[in-house]
Amino acid sequence: MTELLQTPLHAMHLAAGAKMVPFAGYDMPVQYPDGIKTEHLHTRDAAGLFDVSHMGQAVLSGPQVRADLEKLLPLDLDLLQPGQQVYTFLPNADGGIVDDLIVTCWDDATYFVVFNAGCKAKDEAHFRAHLSADTTLELLDDRALLALQGPKAVEVLAALAPEVQQLVFMTGKHVSLVGAECFVTRSGYTGEDGFEISVPATAAGQLAEALMQSPLVKWIGLGARDSLRLEAGLCLYSHDMNDDTSPVAASLMWAVAKSRRVGGSKEGGFIGAEKIFAVQKNGVAEMRVGFLIDGKAPVREDADIVDEDGEVIGRVTSGGFSPSLNAPIAMGYVKAGYAILGTPVAAMVRDKPRPMTVSKMPFVPQRYYRG
Repeated sequence: MTELLQTPLHAMHLAAGAKMVPFAGYDMPVQYPDGIKTEHLHTRDAAGLFDVSHMGQAVLSGPQVRADLEKLLPLDLDLLQPGQQVYTFLPNADGGIVDDLIVTCWDDATYFVVFNAGCKAKDEAHFRAHLSADTTLELLDDRALLALQGPKAVEVLAALAPEVQQLVFMTGKHVSLVGAECFVTRSGYTGEDGFEISVPATAAGQLAEALMQSPLVKWIGLGARDSLRLEAGLCLYSHDMNDDTSPVAASLMWAVAKSRRVGGSKEGGFIGAEKIFAVQKNGVAEMRVGFLIDGKAPVREDADIVDEDGEVIGRVTSGGFSPSLNAPIAMGYVKAGYAILGTPVAAMVRDKPRPMTVSKMPFVPQRYYRG
């Protein structure tokens, strides 16, 4: 077996009593002694600190970077001003999804990109295969990434750098924290207000210690990160979408800039556009939807979904217990005719049908700070 990688904060997790598990090639904390439910609710009530240094970070720059990125991604970079960021997906030639990622404009010739942990190698290969010789891709392997999430996150971080209060959702700026030059964005993966902080690896421990000085902050592991993102209706790559998933079926066409859509002023022009538009025109066989589940026991990934006659109509891609709702929730794909809100379906668990209802997402209201 390949030896697991460690983030710069690995020793801090062990000292905090974390239960460690393999994840995306790293030894990562799945939970701390208080448990997943407590961590989850603490993030909803105060401020949770997540080590997400396993994620990929890169900077793309050069005179052709805008043209190259618009070939690779369904973005309109004319609309992305310095300090603004956007959620997007990286399509392949067949109209599937290589990864979903966040792109931030630093200036007209420099863009900061965050990749999913398990996709770093293939994302890098995909980018390098399509970038022009004038565009440079630099992986920031010498940086860690922390996420501070929750309604009290701004209070905590502003005590170290008051200027972060000026940020609104999906904006960022270069900020000095504990004497280190960091890039802070008001964003996250929980549905809450909060920040993601790109910090030099050498300063990550000092920054984490400074944040943990606040009684409002607790360490949060991967377990609560997953339940928080599921409540927020957010996809997890390789579970809720993959290289074979159309963004139409995944309900992600909102991430295509209006000008890049059919009839837009910059229609198409990105890899896979024709395939994606064809699916949009002809309709999809299935759609990603949410489910509220009867009873208390959760329904897990890969459970078959059946109709009232017991016919398989889809499968669950993410499922678990919602601490905020005190009830099980899930998301998955069903045949398009069953994707209507309120439709009764069932998940097969140990050969028995568990009644579910197609539900809107997010399951818990998002509380991003928009100013």
